[in-house]
Amino acid sequence: MRILLYALICFPLSFFSQKKVKVVGISDGDTITVLLDGNIQQKLRLAEVDCPENRQPFGKNAKKFTSDKVFGKQITFTETNKDRYGRSVAKVYYDKGKYLSAEIIKAGYGWWYYSYSKDISLGKMQDTAKIQKLGLWQDKKAVSPWDFRKEQRENAKKKRLEKQLQQQMAI
Repeated sequence: MRILLYALICFPLSFFSQKKVKVVGISDGDTITVLLDGNIQQKLRLAEVDCPENRQPFGKNAKKFTSDKVFGKQITFTETNKDRYGRSVAKVYYDKGKYLSAEIIKAGYGWWYYSYSKDISLGKMQDTAKIQKLGLWQDKKAVSPWDFRKEQRENAKKKRLEKQLQQQMAI
């Protein structure tokens, strides 16, 4: 009985937290900009998926895929969290309920972001895309975006340290 009561209380809250908006920008495969009421723009980071960075192989393909699916269209989203950059992390739905993150993973343009998702069906979609060599899975040496970003940070740190060392030696 308590579960039913809890469901009845929470369902209306989740229903009303969905927002219907227009997509006005695509930053990359997993980040879009929407137009809220009052002409306010808001960046949304797609939940449960991580796409290649624009500088990575297939990064531009992922961006184009996302753009082809939702740019200029009305979508519905539910905010699930905020990321460390303050962007809203959201589940985005388009074309009568298609889940954008799942469509990206199925097409092979993004990784299931298992560190932030419990939905193992997305992992199965990723495995299928891998087997079929769809999208980025054509690349036998595909590097996950989180590993790519880590490598970029490490390289930047190494360059800063080298520069500091050169400056100290010049003194």
